[in-house]
Amino acid sequence: MATMRSMAIIGAGMGAGLSCAARAAEAGCDVQLFDKGRRPGGRLSSKTVFAEGLDFAFDYGAQYLTARDPLFRAQVADWEKAGIVARWPAAGADAWVGTPAMATIPAHMAGAHPVRWSTHIRSVARDATGWTLVHDDGREGPFDALVLAIPAEQVGPLIAAHDPGLVQRAAACPSAPCWTVMLGFDTRLSVADVPALREPIDWAARNPAKPGHGGGEAWTIHATEDWSRRHLERDAASVTASLLRAFEEQTGSLPPPIHAAAHRWRYARSAKGGTGTHVRPDIALAACGDWLIAPRVESAWMSGRQAADGLSSG
Repeated sequence: MATMRSMAIIGAGMGAGLSCAARAAEAGCDVQLFDKGRRPGGRLSSKTVFAEGLDFAFDYGAQYLTARDPLFRAQVADWEKAGIVARWPAAGADAWVGTPAMATIPAHMAGAHPVRWSTHIRSVARDATGWTLVHDDGREGPFDALVLAIPAEQVGPLIAAHDPGLVQRAAACPSAPCWTVMLGFDTRLSVADVPALREPIDWAARNPAKPGHGGGEAWTIHATEDWSRRHLERDAASVTASLLRAFEEQTGSLPPPIHAAAHRWRYARSAKGGTGTHVRPDIALAACGDWLIAPRVESAWMSGRQAADGLSSG
């Protein structure tokens, strides 16, 4: 990557942008990441809520990750040594969770690189000097290379003038939405930590059952893709009521929650692009993310590395 002295990466969420940054930095490239979020997390988000004298810790995005590729297994092993991941057998033999929260993983990765949080990139431009990024507070650049580590739906508005092929590729990989409900109770529920449930619930888990997690009786409930799509524009309060009712109908009588809230993920589960990454060395542009492979944390991490390597070898 000797000719790539500087790189701008838009997106520092689930892992693609951050793994791209790590790989590019290893090759001596100066990297700057931009993310419209306020903190590390993206779809690995976590939060702590205090209600009626109790604290509840929720992982409300991806609940765990798996590691199958040798490179990613090595990375997870390093994270385990650093104490930021642990196995979670209740979710499967190859399930890992961040400790003490899923957001610990991207926070750890982001700590090694400069990230401009709360910065929404509105447009990009390219000329003989490189790539320039425009946001609400001004302009950044020029940068020798640009990497888009954002959901497929957000690619087109940014890059249409520079790479129509990438726009078409992204349009063919739409993400599925997901409504997520977070429930906090003042007593332990007599429900399995990961109960087997059915429509409209896709997944439910007791957060303090995860290794290294603490807090009160906090439950995260994900609605199914079809239900979430049908009810995407409903208000959060009615979604919370519907999923709480479904949870109770399938698990038995529940005490009233002392905390209940919903979060709408418009771009929750990516499609299966199956190609790994999109690289245009001729204009020093790359796109990466799980939508280019499959909807897994590992896929995002691998795609980011491949984007950095593709620009390096171009």
